[in-house]
Amino acid sequence: MTALLPIFLLGLLPALFAPLPAPAPTPAAVRPPQEARYTRPLPAPLEVARWWDPPPTPYAAGHRGVDLAAPVGAEVRAVGPGRVHYAGQVAGRGVLSLTLPGGLRTTFEPVRPLVSAGEPVRAGQVVAVLDAGNHCPVSCLHWGLLSGEDYLNPLALVPRASPRLLPQAAVPGLSPGRRAAPWPRRPR
Repeated sequence: MTALLPIFLLGLLPALFAPLPAPAPTPAAVRPPQEARYTRPLPAPLEVARWWDPPPTPYAAGHRGVDLAAPVGAEVRAVGPGRVHYAGQVAGRGVLSLTLPGGLRTTFEPVRPLVSAGEPVRAGQVVAVLDAGNHCPVSCLHWGLLSGEDYLNPLALVPRASPRLLPQAAVPGLSPGRRAAPWPRRPR
């Protein structure tokens, strides 16, 4: 039996050093198509009342969207071009669902939809008005994003602000972060 052990191990060596297959993308790793242009559903700045907290399994507890603080009556805008998937009541709350490019679907609640199922929408178009609801302690818009049956973080659609670097000293012509010395001149 001990003589077979080294032969057995030699048979395993190729399998041990073979490259591993690439992992399948998880729902959190899925990104929206880059060719589509997306915008915020509410005016800037977005104030997140509750962050996206995906459940560990499809039927576990979690928060499958983000809650954005906004006053009742706020205009809700389409985040991208698409078509109205559903506009109506679900469990006594107004719900709006839009189909976006790349098979994405975004949802808003509690809202009073201003569009009808099947209607085309463009990015930035006012599609609903925020209604009162009891989802948040303060008035909020619950915004969800799905790819097939997988919930994604809807904030991935929002364009991020570009960082702006400000000088440490407000003295014209001086380099921030260095001793008080003028910027080098261009060679002529």
